[in-house]
Amino acid sequence: MRLERRGHQQEDRALPPGIHIVRWAGGHSRARLIDYPRLLASLRRVLKRVKPDILHAGPIQTVSFLAALSGLQPLVSMSWGSDLLLDADRNKLNMWLTRYVFKRSAVLISDCDTVRHKAVSFGFRDERIVTFPWGVDLKHFSPGREDGLRERAGWEGAFVLLHTRSWEPVYGVDVVAQAFTRAARQIPELRLFLLGNGSLSQKIWRILELDMVQGRVRFAGQVGRKELSRYFRTADLYVSASHSDGSSVSLMEAMASGVPALVSDIPGNREWVTPDQNGWLFPDGDANALEHSILQAFEQREKLAEMGRAARKQAEYRADWSKNFKQLLHAYELAMA
Repeated sequence: MRLERRGHQQEDRALPPGIHIVRWAGGHSRARLIDYPRLLASLRRVLKRVKPDILHAGPIQTVSFLAALSGLQPLVSMSWGSDLLLDADRNKLNMWLTRYVFKRSAVLISDCDTVRHKAVSFGFRDERIVTFPWGVDLKHFSPGREDGLRERAGWEGAFVLLHTRSWEPVYGVDVVAQAFTRAARQIPELRLFLLGNGSLSQKIWRILELDMVQGRVRFAGQVGRKELSRYFRTADLYVSASHSDGSSVSLMEAMASGVPALVSDIPGNREWVTPDQNGWLFPDGDANALEHSILQAFEQREKLAEMGRAARKQAEYRADWSKNFKQLLHAYELAMA
C-alpha cells in the first residue's frame, strides 16, 4: 500500500509471486494531516479484511505514524534515512510523531549505522534495531561494455559524469550543476548525463543556460531500471551531492556497476566510500570543492578502472540484495518473538 503519489517514477519491475497490491483510500495524491482520519478508517478496513501477522510501514512520521494509529501489532517501522536524519528533530511536532511511532514499534529497520545511532538517541532500544542496507541485483547492475550511448550522444573520447538523483533540494542537484559548469570550462572533454527531474528543474536549467554548457549535458528524464544499468556502464564517474542519505541505493547501483563514486561527505556515504580506493568525498554543499574533485578525478582517470573494481568488490560484500534481504526476514522474526 502506498500513502501518496509523488512526481518521481514508481517501481517498473513486475511484482514477485505472492505479492499483491491492495487498493485503499491513499496513494492517489499528496497526503495531508487533515486526510489522516479518512486514511486511517480505510487502513483499518484493509487490516480487518487481510488480517496480517505483521504490519511493516515507513517512513516514520507519515506512513509509520498512520500504521501506529491503527493499533495493529506487531508493528515493524522502517526508516527511509532522511525521516530520521533530517525530519525527526526538525520541529516539536516531528519529534512527537517520531517518539509516538517508536513507542509502538516492536522493531525498527535502519539502512545504516548513522540512522541506527539517531534512533537510539530518540530512545529506541538498540537490540530491537535491525540494520538492513537494502542492496541491489548484482547481476543486473554489473560492469560491462558500453552499448552505444556515447556514440549516439557524440561523446566518443569524453569524460562522462552520471547523476541519477531526483531534482529536489535534499539531493543537491544544483550543487552538481554549478560544479559541472565550472569544471567544464577547464576540461573540454567533460560531459554529464543528468537523469530525472523535480521541483528544481527551472533552477537547474537556468544554471546550465547561463553557462552555455547545454551541449555537454544530456537530459534523459525518468529512466527505468533496464535503461538505468546502461547509463552506469557508460559513465566514468558517478556523482551525488545529496545533503542527506542513509545507505543510498543509487550509490550501491553505481558501485555494483564498477563505477567509482564522487559523493558528498555525509555520514551515510562515509560508510560506503573510502577516498582514493573506490571513490572520493567532498564537503557537503560546496560546489567549489566538487569542481576541484571533478578536476582531480579527471587528472587521475588512469586509476578509475582499479577504483571501479574496488567499488564492485565492496558491492559484492555489502550490497547484494540476495544476501541482505535475510536481515529483513530476521526483523520479522524478531517482531513475532
